[in-house]
Amino acid sequence: MYEVIVNSHVHTYLSDGHASYQEIAEAAIKAGLDAVILTDHNVFVRGMDRFYHSNGKKVLLLAGLEVHDQLRYPQKNHLLAFFPTADLSRFASEPSQLIQHAISTGALTFLAHPVDPEMRAFGEPDISWVDWEIKGYTGIELWNGFSEIKGRSRNILDTIFYAFFPHYLAHQPLTATLKLWDDLIAKGKPCVAIGGSDAHALQKKALWFTKTIFPYAYHFRAINNHLQIENPLSDHVEIAKIQLYEAFSRGRSFIGYELPFPTKGFSFCGQGMKGTVQMGETSGIKGGITFHVHLPALAECTLLKDGHQVKIWKNSTNCTYITDKPGVYRVEVYTHYLGKRRGWIYSNPIYARNDDGK
Repeated sequence: MYEVIVNSHVHTYLSDGHASYQEIAEAAIKAGLDAVILTDHNVFVRGMDRFYHSNGKKVLLLAGLEVHDQLRYPQKNHLLAFFPTADLSRFASEPSQLIQHAISTGALTFLAHPVDPEMRAFGEPDISWVDWEIKGYTGIELWNGFSEIKGRSRNILDTIFYAFFPHYLAHQPLTATLKLWDDLIAKGKPCVAIGGSDAHALQKKALWFTKTIFPYAYHFRAINNHLQIENPLSDHVEIAKIQLYEAFSRGRSFIGYELPFPTKGFSFCGQGMKGTVQMGETSGIKGGITFHVHLPALAECTLLKDGHQVKIWKNSTNCTYITDKPGVYRVEVYTHYLGKRRGWIYSNPIYARNDDGK
């Protein structure tokens, strides 16, 4: 298996971001990314998918979009569309139609910051996802690197501190979002979790002073998606897109928070009577299943079944667990950074089923 690092949910000058494609590509190359998925608000960009090169390195930039009803206040129900082939913004007011149309055109869909609380100090409303009549979406944005400030800030001073020292912000996905995800996957249907930067590189001015809040360089070294693909990422754009599409759609990925320590090299698999399964896949439980977890550095590793802890390993790099109980199994990894225990890695699940599929 080959591992590629993809940063998603990035805004450019075409909506409310503050950089061109070229500038974003240069920051991504410096951060060591393989690809970036751009998601401007209700802006469909055609023909801009390509590799950018700098100093002998390259990164693939892909144009997705973030769709929401701009006439609604608060603007809830934000949807990320990856690999769109048509403009979806005209369906923004009807989430069910939006998702079904996205599916019909081949796009993958993720509920953006599904839990996004209000921020009273700055008059920011709650913009969580609220329309649950939907079906067919690919997954949810489990960890949003920008919206987290709304859940972490207790007052204006907290917000100002995080704005100037963003490395202190990320702790882990919001507890409510983790519970939402566990509830969704417990229903038996796959729901892929992704991490998103929600990068804007906001420009704040005071007199002669200009400050970039949460620059792209910070986001690209923070919360990323690590995808497992069967062959090296192709140099041909359309083939590379297919490789990434398949990995995202199947949940062959994990979310890694890179600032404490690089997460590349993490693996989570299950071995049963019929062979080995990876994240996003299903294994029969007959005869038992052995889960293997490998960490790229010593850390605290937790195995969860249906949202509940079943095993915790302290200061480990290799963890093994044997079970004959069906359920949805996933891994959370924690480490210490800047004086606090923080989420480091969140895997997509492995689904262990009985012969009857339950």
